[in-house]
Amino acid sequence: MNIARTYGDLVRKNMETHPDRAAWLIRKGLHLEAFRCKHLADKRMPQAYRYLNYQGIHLVAEALDHPENYAWTNIFAPVELLQSFGLTCVCMECLSSYLSGFYLEDALIDYAESEGLASTMCSYHKSFIGAVDAGLIPRASCAVTTSMICDGNVQTFRHLEERHAVPAFVLDIPHTYSAEAEAYVVDQLTELIAFLEKKTGRAFDMEELQRTLERENESKAHFLSFLQKRMTRRYPNTLTLVVFQLFATHLDIGMPWVLDFFRQLDQEIDRYPLSDEKRLLWLHLEPFDQKTLRSYLNYGDKVTLAYDDFDLDYTEPLDAAHPLQSLARKMILNIYNGDFRRKVEAIEGFVNTYRPDGVVQFCHWGCRQSSGGVMLLKDKMKELDVPMLVLDGDAIDRRNCPDGQIRTRFEAFLEVLRKDGE
Repeated sequence: MNIARTYGDLVRKNMETHPDRAAWLIRKGLHLEAFRCKHLADKRMPQAYRYLNYQGIHLVAEALDHPENYAWTNIFAPVELLQSFGLTCVCMECLSSYLSGFYLEDALIDYAESEGLASTMCSYHKSFIGAVDAGLIPRASCAVTTSMICDGNVQTFRHLEERHAVPAFVLDIPHTYSAEAEAYVVDQLTELIAFLEKKTGRAFDMEELQRTLERENESKAHFLSFLQKRMTRRYPNTLTLVVFQLFATHLDIGMPWVLDFFRQLDQEIDRYPLSDEKRLLWLHLEPFDQKTLRSYLNYGDKVTLAYDDFDLDYTEPLDAAHPLQSLARKMILNIYNGDFRRKVEAIEGFVNTYRPDGVVQFCHWGCRQSSGGVMLLKDKMKELDVPMLVLDGDAIDRRNCPDGQIRTRFEAFLEVLRKDGE
């Protein structure tokens, strides 16, 4: 029996007639899952990932219980700044993933489309909008997003501002770096500070932000150390855990618990054995509940998802003495921002640094960026003589991620990796 699906059916039954009850069931379900992660975790799961798993779910559950203290963001928002105002950041992508964990994504996407949203729009956005418009997710105190990477961000957050009166702040991020571009973003961050001071009633503390960036730098140093060790050592994970790692690398980066996680990650891998498993570099989104990929990659000892480009989208140390300038550079120089050739060059660097056995690009339905640039990546991987697999599907909507095609292509790719190792 699939407990999550059964519980999701209970939420689904209450969506239209008793949305408040459905919303309560979602919050209660997240708290129950947090309890399970803390006390009944899979014994194959490393201790660091158990800690990550619990913290991520617990923080989101608490945020939904206390919406006056949480903000909606996208995954690339300057969360360090929001944290200094005592706000818990819950990104749209995170909530959509959790709702998919309840097997609700189809109902929420259909709800959003019934309101007039295009079928070609990203399923993360439609699931999130459907949940908020249906009354399943409480209104946040405010919302902060960026114009970078995804062309749906601004539209989604404007919709929520107009429909639910959630004050939204949009950061316009230039595609290329220059001193003028940095100053332009710093001016916007200064405006954001005034926006948050008015919204929260708290004065901005520059020293607190500086301490956050110092923790972020230390966290990244531990993570990069872990990834170097990952080149030769086994460290069990799952598709879902790789997605959850975005809590640490993005959504809560700079928080004390994240530094604790990365320290533990860096230390714990030393206790795991050397391994000759096939290591994959994954590009873009992971369809964490896809049947074939789960069967091969979840705690697999032959092939593993060792690296993820979202976790490495900006790895340079931040200048804590000039925090606003550092945050501006972090957004402008993100490997996903601007010309796609920037990402191609970054992936080439990851391949040369970590020597993965293969690269997988998942072209998520509705994401024009991932599909539009894939041939540039294929050409570069061919030049580097690195096997590359391109998969098409939907990371959220199970209806658009058929198993048969993915199984055929993934198993053929594994055969290529096996032959390359002979």
